[in-house]
Amino acid sequence: MLKSKKTDSSISRDTTQIKKRQKTEMAQNGSNNTVKLIGTWSSPFALRARIALHLKSVEYEYIEEADVLKSKSDLLLKSNPIHKKVPVLIHGDDSICESLNIVQYVDEAWPSKLSILPSNPRERASARFWAHFVDGKGFESIDAVAGAKDDAGRMAAAGNLMESLAALEEAFQKSSKGGEFFGGENIGYVDIACGAIVGPLSVIEAFSGVKFLSQDTTPGLVQWAERFRAHEAVKPYMPTVAEFVEFAKQKFNVQ
Repeated sequence: MLKSKKTDSSISRDTTQIKKRQKTEMAQNGSNNTVKLIGTWSSPFALRARIALHLKSVEYEYIEEADVLKSKSDLLLKSNPIHKKVPVLIHGDDSICESLNIVQYVDEAWPSKLSILPSNPRERASARFWAHFVDGKGFESIDAVAGAKDDAGRMAAAGNLMESLAALEEAFQKSSKGGEFFGGENIGYVDIACGAIVGPLSVIEAFSGVKFLSQDTTPGLVQWAERFRAHEAVKPYMPTVAEFVEFAKQKFNVQ
């Protein structure tokens, strides 16, 4: 039986098709384009993106916004023309904005054994709920305490903040299932979301002298915050309390 031989042109076409398939697979895996992250060292939201990229072992170029309080770079304005804020993840020709959106994108674009979001639909929905709770009531309460004009307003805002933290304490006890993090034994989506309030909380505590995270009211969160700060995906990027406080003094012109 005679075997047909492939011509040079057919071999070339096959090779081209293989390369196209490989490029498509690489694109689906998020590995065919350069990755850049625009952020600033003091931003708790940029911290979220850096943690996610670290957890997924993504190589990227970090671009620091040098003076975000006074000016914004042309790259930032071009990459995020709507909100003009960090962080912005640039993946090839695409810009992904908003920190929680970036975390989800990183998790999906670079699939690995370590998943940031839970695979179970109910757990995934719960994780998204608490992440949005942090960005809603959590930060609203922190901002209210920081911006209170008098003692009465400060006390009312502090009470709302304590209620928000109590809700997060209950959520931690349920979702951690005896583990060290909201995600169980590993840092997950809710941990990354909640991690953004650790710095601002430390600033509020430093200025007010009030311990909002305490062993009496939020023992789980106290231990969680310590483990979160020390985690190898967090520690290299998270400023110290002293650095957060000094930045807040400059931002709000407080001596």
